[in-house]
Amino acid sequence: MSHDAEVDMKEVELNELDPEKQPMNAASGVAVAVAVGGGAEKNGLVKIKVADDEAEEASAKFTGLSKEELLKVAGSPGWVRTRWALLVLFWLGWLGMLAGAVVIIVQAPRCRPLPQQKWWHKGALYRVGDIQAFQPRDKGGLAGLEGRLDYLNSLKVKGIVLGPLHTNPKDDVTGTDLKQIDPTLGSKEEFDRLLESAKKKSIRVVLDLTPNYRGQNSWFLSAQVGLVAAKMKDALEFWLEAGVDGFQVRDVENLTDASSLLAEWQNITQSFNEEKLLMAGTDSSDLQQILKLLNSTKDLLLTSSFLSGSSLGKEHARLQATQYLNATGDHWRSWSVSQTGLLTSFVPASLLRLYQLLFFTLPGTPVFSYGDEIGLLQAAILPGQPEQAPIMLWDESSFPSTSSPGSGSADLNMTVKGQDNVPGSLLSVFRKLSGERVKERSLLHGDFLELPSGPGLFSYIRCWDQNKRFLVVLNFGDQSASASLGPADLLSSAGVPAKAELLLSTQPGRQEGDSLALQHLTLEPHEGLLLHFPYVA
Repeated sequence: MSHDAEVDMKEVELNELDPEKQPMNAASGVAVAVAVGGGAEKNGLVKIKVADDEAEEASAKFTGLSKEELLKVAGSPGWVRTRWALLVLFWLGWLGMLAGAVVIIVQAPRCRPLPQQKWWHKGALYRVGDIQAFQPRDKGGLAGLEGRLDYLNSLKVKGIVLGPLHTNPKDDVTGTDLKQIDPTLGSKEEFDRLLESAKKKSIRVVLDLTPNYRGQNSWFLSAQVGLVAAKMKDALEFWLEAGVDGFQVRDVENLTDASSLLAEWQNITQSFNEEKLLMAGTDSSDLQQILKLLNSTKDLLLTSSFLSGSSLGKEHARLQATQYLNATGDHWRSWSVSQTGLLTSFVPASLLRLYQLLFFTLPGTPVFSYGDEIGLLQAAILPGQPEQAPIMLWDESSFPSTSSPGSGSADLNMTVKGQDNVPGSLLSVFRKLSGERVKERSLLHGDFLELPSGPGLFSYIRCWDQNKRFLVVLNFGDQSASASLGPADLLSSAGVPAKAELLLSTQPGRQEGDSLALQHLTLEPHEGLLLHFPYVA
């Protein structure tokens, strides 16, 4: 057998191996040479060349630098300069980003501080003066009212003004007990359950404590004012401990020394908790008398008949609203047409949606009576019979019999069931407006800016800081009218764009989300528009 000068060779007798057990490949680093016949090698012999590659691989494999070698390289001048350059770049970049953030914060417009608001500033109040009329005939009283809380919650009202509920023999000051619930209306236990259920739904309960609500004079005789005042003080403390959220007293124009007594009752109420409300009502429409009552005590919420009158509509609503806003100054206002009456008693049916839009978008608290959300009519008065509260029309079963005082014809469109989820119905408009009122800062406590507009129109903007703005345009006239909101440069200076997006129209034909050009805005008779547009710095 011959020997190669560079590589050792091995000879393997293949013919001595089982053919099925012949190796099909060679290991890494092995060269296989097959000689078939002839030559110096024997026939059938395989020469396998085994190189010294494994040794060469081992010697060529990099095992890394040792600690001493790494320290030597790291300490070289080149690496030292590189590390210092990277460190300086890092800190320069970090300081640059910090400076940029500071500049952005300094130059960004500052947020306007939010005003302090009580719960009655944040949504509408809903008056239920006669709970037996509010409920179906077979489910009246406090127990039945508890079952209507889900409905009230759907209206997004913040509180209900309830009653009076106390025992009151007509014109009998001695027998009148402001701390006892009339048994015909319910029990104290039922009232407590109502308070607890309302609390779970974030609905506040305001209790009407007008003493002689069944008599001729709500405050009895002038000579009895001392006894009435003592009863009121005891009742306030009693019901505050019971958990009510506030009180209403009505006909305060008939109360002797009203300003002094209102201030005393407000002090009792707010001393217990600043979140307790004192609410007063008057039938007076005299602005000076109303302002005198408002100035008697801070945080008094006053309803009046200032916005009511035979000339209601057209220019009257705009003039009265702006006059009241200017006269009341910093006082928090309420908006209603009377202290107890229905909207339909003072407002034509064609203007009901406009008044809903007006009350929900003016700065102040909207106050409605039950049924205002569906256009409920006052009950008919039979000859020789006293005025009765109208039956709330929940569905067809709520219509009174022909022998009883009615609330109009049996029209299902006048009921809650008939208007529920019907686009454009009074109930749907009420819910839409109430929902916007409770969530938008511009409507909650935003500034009020009246815009010039044409005859019969009332236009204004509600805006707060960097929040979405709202534009309200109301046509109280009987004819179509073009809104002259002012020249483009005036609107632009007030932050009003050329177009605004429609949120609600009180008349059919327009779709929510429509983009309306403000310079060419035409309103149908008795139409009101609620539009919005974004804040632009």
